[in-house]
Amino acid sequence: MTFDLYGNSFFSFLLIVTGGLGQLGVGFAKLLRRQFGKNNVILSDIRKPPNHVYHNGPFIFSDILDFKNLREIVVNNNISWLVHYSAVLSSVGENNVALAKEVNITGLHNILDIATEHGLRVFVPSTMEAFGPSSPGDPTPELCVQRPRTIYGVSKVHAELMGEYYHHRFGLDFRCLRYPGIISADCQPGGGSTDYAVQIFHAAVKTGCFECNLRSDTQLPMMYIDDCLRATLELLEAPADTLVSRTYNINAMNFTLHHLIQEIQKVLPDLKVTYNVDPVRQAIADGWPMALEDSAARRDWGWKHEYGLSQLVQTMLTHITTGNQAVGLKISV
Repeated sequence: MTFDLYGNSFFSFLLIVTGGLGQLGVGFAKLLRRQFGKNNVILSDIRKPPNHVYHNGPFIFSDILDFKNLREIVVNNNISWLVHYSAVLSSVGENNVALAKEVNITGLHNILDIATEHGLRVFVPSTMEAFGPSSPGDPTPELCVQRPRTIYGVSKVHAELMGEYYHHRFGLDFRCLRYPGIISADCQPGGGSTDYAVQIFHAAVKTGCFECNLRSDTQLPMMYIDDCLRATLELLEAPADTLVSRTYNINAMNFTLHHLIQEIQKVLPDLKVTYNVDPVRQAIADGWPMALEDSAARRDWGWKHEYGLSQLVQTMLTHITTGNQAVGLKISV
């Protein structure tokens, strides 16, 4: 059992995850339940989940835009931690700015107000997309000019600053990580401009061909999902007096699409890649960091990644090939 600064167990009360059926929510709930017990973590979303989600622990309907319903959930379940994963991601957001503003900004305001009203601790993820073309890019420090050019990035800068304001103004325990691109074999891409880094693995195994919508020399910071979820848990558990910042960069590896293809072809040498560059997605990616500087996280709460590029490729292909039979590919051993 983990204890907080006041001697209370870390999960004395319940934790709720909003947007729980997205890329990170189910996996994070699984990690938390394995460590602290399945009934201490409530997964929530506005969609009906697969049956296995119901079987793995508590799930409830929760709409972050419904302030009254969200407040009732917090009060009725004695919630003490709120992990806020609900969001409209970059590419989807550019196609529906009104929805992105409503979910990413209005929803955040509801979360912060309810958390302040009821003394909750809050984790809100941010992203490398909170930076823009005028940010120093290789690596990008935590404190610098941001000025993103997507509504998703703008909404995340807003979240970072609102969280910091609520912390200083109202004493809210607000914690935030700027994630790099997250790669997972278990979840389908969710509408972000880094989706190619997941899609290429599935295409390599299923068809042996992949068409990429970014240039081969596009370099971005990336992280395997296990590292991402572990980093999030470690930040939640970190004693408050060790946290110098409300928002931290975290990073693991930085690679171009060309380097990723080379690494995959060491295992699947017959993989064929073509390019059909999407100017909208390319422009978005060109404004992002090539690497994130994360020395503060490593110093303040001991962050350390475990997966590099070669481990990532081996792990992804192993997971995917266990559920799919490769077509027309010779796997190198």
